[in-house]
Amino acid sequence: MFCHQCQEAAKNTGCTKIGICGKSSDVSNLQDLLIYLLRGLSAYNKEARALKLDTNEVDQFITEGLFTTITNANFDKFGFIKRINKTLELRNKVKEEVVKAGGNITGITHDAAHWIGTEETFEEKARMVGFDHIENEDVRSLISLAIFGLKGLAAYTEHAFNLGYEEDEIYSFMQEALVATLDTSKSAEELVALNMKLGEIGVKAMALLDKANTTSYGHPEITKVNIGVRSNPAILISGHDLKDMEELLKQTEGSGVDVYTHSEMLPANYYPAFKKYDHFVGNYGNAWWKQDQEFESFNGPILMTTNCLVPPKDSYKDRVYVTGAVGFTGLKEIPLRADGTKDFSEIIQQAKKCQAPIEIEKGEIIGGFAHNTVLSLADKVVDAVKSGAIKQFFVMAGCDGRMKSRDYYTEFAQALPKDTVILTAGCAKYKYNKLSLGDIGGIPRVLDAGQCNDSYSLAVIALKLKEVFQLNDINDLPISYNIAWYEQKAVIVLLALLYLGVKNIHLGPTLPAFLSPNVAKVLVENFGIGGITNVEDDINMFMAQ
Repeated sequence: MFCHQCQEAAKNTGCTKIGICGKSSDVSNLQDLLIYLLRGLSAYNKEARALKLDTNEVDQFITEGLFTTITNANFDKFGFIKRINKTLELRNKVKEEVVKAGGNITGITHDAAHWIGTEETFEEKARMVGFDHIENEDVRSLISLAIFGLKGLAAYTEHAFNLGYEEDEIYSFMQEALVATLDTSKSAEELVALNMKLGEIGVKAMALLDKANTTSYGHPEITKVNIGVRSNPAILISGHDLKDMEELLKQTEGSGVDVYTHSEMLPANYYPAFKKYDHFVGNYGNAWWKQDQEFESFNGPILMTTNCLVPPKDSYKDRVYVTGAVGFTGLKEIPLRADGTKDFSEIIQQAKKCQAPIEIEKGEIIGGFAHNTVLSLADKVVDAVKSGAIKQFFVMAGCDGRMKSRDYYTEFAQALPKDTVILTAGCAKYKYNKLSLGDIGGIPRVLDAGQCNDSYSLAVIALKLKEVFQLNDINDLPISYNIAWYEQKAVIVLLALLYLGVKNIHLGPTLPAFLSPNVAKVLVENFGIGGITNVEDDINMFMAQ
């Protein structure tokens, strides 16, 4: 195996024996093969779209397939074998339909569009199609950047689709880009342009998901979220999929079973549509990497709707359920029913037999500062900036992770001057959202916009402030970017910010392992991308900007 897609890549180079995430080499290789064949499938689906054939099934399959390969989403070897077989089946089907409709496929010559294998040959082929087989390191770097960004794009596109929202432009570009990454003879300039276009589509996908979430469940509201427990048996729901959240709340209503969120599902507490459920108690625990401790003490069943899944311990494995893109061999899967809904009755029945959660903390945390809320406070925010009460904003969105080096973000938040405000989204917030950082004239010093996809809210806020302050350049705002990253959804967010013109973004704890020296140099020279050093020096650097 060779996997370099996440921030925890071994030695900041790549995992070669087993993933730091717990992913085995055979699963990693099968994921490489799936991506390879999805690119071949995309070549035929492009032709089908040009002929105005129905591409819906393949659009959704490619999107979900990419999503399953995100770090910590799916560890199920047999699930990937099924997806590879399905890819080959769909590829042949679409090819036949294109030919029957008079399409010309003579230009589709890449092996990814023609290779035929059996399950016995999958792993052998998989070892030949990974990123490490691209010889030119700069091409490898830029293709990696694009593929990883496409994985993040697929995740947000799938969430929107689950709520009934989709745009053909997103599917179309996703597949065009997948095909483009098969051509390793492309110049660095062409691949940079591809990644910038990916950033543009990323903005559209996040806007679509924002529309899907807020139309379905209302705009997030400023909310004090309980982090203690009650005495009822309960279900813990983690991940990002709000459709699953809605269905679980509906099906548990009146059952005597409470519902708590975990990790990236915390922002579900901010939506008006979910607040009507009396058995929706609050949030239990912290970021994804503490699952092996917090799932143990929760006592009840856990529903994983997306990444990040930590390979579960045997002591609570029988209480973990997966759905959607998530998978792990031996865990119970909740599939879609024929009518497109999910049946959570098995989880509910198990919950009723479990003890109530063990309390691990008490109190409240505040959130719900998505763009609609913050813009409603725009006058107050602008006055605070003009008066000097707020000197600077720090965007500290992104991901959390288990590395000790991430304590930097806790220390950074604590050391920031009292006249600064943190704008956050994603599970990076868990490094500082329970600190007592106070407020500025009633404005909390940590404004949580929500999940990682709600980084879009932070961009909307910045663009609105640019307009209010009558600035020509978004980079003239008193906003600094010190972002923690971990997986591929952070990659699409980064590309989206670059497309919007944001410069001088600092990434940590390390710069991505997949960036070659030359590509890193381009990002530094053109966009001001930087890393982190130490808290004191970095704060001085940011405050001097």
